[in-house]
Formats: sequence, structure tokens, C-alpha cells
Amino acid sequence: MSALLCLIAGVVSCYVIVYYCVIRGASCSSSVKLKGRTAIVTGSNTGIGKTTALDLAKRGARVILACRNKEKAEAAAFDIRRFSSGVTAHSPSINVLQESGNNQVVFMQLDLASFKSVRSFAENFLKTEPRLDILINNAGVMGPGRTEDGFGLAFGVNHLGHFLLTNLLLERLQQCGPSRVVNVAALLHRCGTIDFPLLASKKDLVSGQSAWHNFRAYCNSKLCNVLFTRELANRLEGTSVTCYSLHPGVIYTELCRSMSLWLQLLMIPLSKLFFLDLEAGSQTTLHCALQQGIEPLSGRYFSNCTLQQVGAKGRDDALAKKLWEVSERLTSVS
Repeated sequence: MSALLCLIAGVVSCYVIVYYCVIRGASCSSSVKLKGRTAIVTGSNTGIGKTTALDLAKRGARVILACRNKEKAEAAAFDIRRFSSGVTAHSPSINVLQESGNNQVVFMQLDLASFKSVRSFAENFLKTEPRLDILINNAGVMGPGRTEDGFGLAFGVNHLGHFLLTNLLLERLQQCGPSRVVNVAALLHRCGTIDFPLLASKKDLVSGQSAWHNFRAYCNSKLCNVLFTRELANRLEGTSVTCYSLHPGVIYTELCRSMSLWLQLLMIPLSKLFFLDLEAGSQTTLHCALQQGIEPLSGRYFSNCTLQQVGAKGRDDALAKKLWEVSERLTSVS
């Protein structure tokens, strides 16, 4: 029995060490205050987007929750605006966090699966908001389906929607510089590919809608995020706008809601043991948005709040330039 207890204690100790030294990772150390500044966070009604928005609000920023679902986004804005009072928040996902007490947190409708919606959001924002200091392209999807404009869902939302949004807001970002664009990518960009002939014929970077195709589509869209950031940095060189892409860590969020039920049940115990919580998962995003001194690293890729090397395809400047030119044509950005 004593040997068994020693074995259990050893396993638990090893897990604790691995979790806190390897899995949990670093925290954003920036103490920057954001009073008088404005940030947009896409997909911020839930998950790490909501946690990121909460942190920005605590720092005094005016935070725009750019989301598709009005009901969920307004509930998230309500949560974030509330003072730290010990009162249970509206959403269970935020109970463990202090609430900001910042009333400058507002919802604006944005459906990244619709170019019309993206243009409407940008037009509304530019008419009503005089500043934009931080744009965090956080929203992401994995699953089957097509966008309103006929593109594969992951490619259309994760890349094209954010590409169009960023370009429509770029002039305002330049006017308010120094400002930043943060693109939430993923380590899975290393598994991504970009097949331009397939994109031309299928309006997608994969040829089917199976679970495997959906996974591949997500990887491909994350490679697009990395390449978009790289080319954006090249085009912004010499301006007051910098941009970064990042891997937030492995987090069990609503991104997994499109998985089959048995896969979701399998993921629950694994997520409890090995995945980051939402607060930990937002740290690299916050680092890229706030950390002073990283401006010379514009266009680069971060993970665990540190600079990391991207996969070989993510370093291909010719591929990044071609993706930009194709994306301009597909979104009709002049």
C-alpha cells in the first residue's frame, strides 16, 4: 500500500510540475494603463476573447465587443462592466475573474462570415468612434459550412473576414498611432497549406466537409493568419502601426462546439488536466497588445509571451504577398 501511495504521490507531483512549468506558461507582465484608448476584440462574447476584453477594460480602455451574437455579446458586456463586488457574474465563465467596473464596454454587431456585415461594422465604427489603438482579431471557427459569400467557413471567417476588417480600419489605426494589430493564430499553422488553384475552383483551401477536412481547413486558416501578419508588417514598415501573430496555447473553448458529442466527451477530462484556462490562454494576446519594446518585432509570431519561430511556410514572403493579393481580390479591397 505504501508503495502505491508513493507512486500516486510521484505521479501527482510530476503532473503539478509539468502543468506549472510547461502547460500553464508565462503571464503578461505589462502594467500599461489604457485610459483614453480604444480597443476592438472580435469574438469577445466568450472564451479567451472575453477574458482579453476584460483585462483591457480593467486597464481603462474603451472596449468594443465585435461579435455576431447580440444576446451573448450584450451579456458579456454586462459582465465586464460590473464592479468587483463579489456578486456572481452573468456568465459562469467569468466567475473566477474580477470584473472591471469600466462602463466603456460596448457591443457592436459583426459577422465575419459576411463581407456586408464587416463593411457595415467598419462604417459604423468609423462614424461613431474617434479612436482605434488596438485591434485584436481573435474570433475563430472550426467546422463545416460556407460563409454568406460562398467561401469555406474557416477560411472565410478566420482569414478573409479579419483581412477585410483590418484593411477597412487601417487608416484609423495609423491616425492614432502608435497602435497595434494582433492576430490570434495557432501552433497548427505548421500543418497548414495554401492551394491557390483549389481556392480558385472551390472558394476554399480544402476539397470537402468531413471532420478531417474541417481540421485541415482550420490549420490552413491559421497559416493564413501568420502570413497575413507578415505581409501586413512589410506594408506598414515605417508607420506607427505594428502587428503580431500568436499561439494562445491549447485551450478548451467554444471553438470545439462543432465536434461530435463523443469527441467532446473525450475532450472534457483531457481539457481539465492539460489545457489552459481562459485567463492563461489570453496572456500571449495581451502581451502582443500591450508589451512595450516589441515594436521592432512587428510581423513576428509569439507563444507563451515570447518570440517564437514559425513554420517554414509561415516565413515565405512570396507566399505571404500572393495571399495578400488574392485576398484583396476576393474581398474587393481597393
